[in-house]
Amino acid sequence: MRILGVASASAAVVLGLSSSALACTIRDFKAEAKCDGDKSVIVVTDTDGSRTPATISVFLKGIGGVETKVGEQKVKGSAKGAPVTFPDDWKPSATYRVHITAANKSVDEDIQPDLVTPSTACKTESPTPKPPARTPKPTPSKSAPAESATPTPSASESSSAPASAPSNAPSPAVGDSNLAETGASSNTGLIAGIAGALVVVGGGAVYFGMRRRGTRGNG
Repeated sequence: MRILGVASASAAVVLGLSSSALACTIRDFKAEAKCDGDKSVIVVTDTDGSRTPATISVFLKGIGGVETKVGEQKVKGSAKGAPVTFPDDWKPSATYRVHITAANKSVDEDIQPDLVTPSTACKTESPTPKPPARTPKPTPSKSAPAESATPTPSASESSSAPASAPSNAPSPAVGDSNLAETGASSNTGLIAGIAGALVVVGGGAVYFGMRRRGTRGNG
């Protein structure tokens, strides 16, 4: 009898341990914030060896206790771990609450502690390139009209120009016009010869006239 009692007690302990090992507990679930390339995701892994179906619900905790539901998915765990991915563009140092509900109601609680995302985001925002500086367009200068070689006097200038002053030089005599224009005329020698002959003739006439008067007086 004593042997049977020891054997039954041992069997009960083994069955209790095996049943607890196959039961779904909150310790079978783990939540992480990861990066899938440049994308941000939340991964919940179920390591329940009993493969008890469970429902995973993820909530983002906001300011003032306001929560936003990110998503909800069903999972069957495995000893190796069954991961479930929730795409979400999480921000650095954000807080998420992950709730697990098993099909047999063996689990109906949150994973503790709450999930806090890393302090560095997955996608590093590159600085916005500044637009290139605009080069000011040169302003075309108005070219001055070319000056004419000979300026044309205006009507006012031509009308206000003083008349030429009269010359103070004496006008040449009428008889001297040929000399003033061309110098000595070609007839000057001829005129001088005739004048000399007239002087000689006049002198002779005067001489003979006085002689005749003297002869008459003596007779």
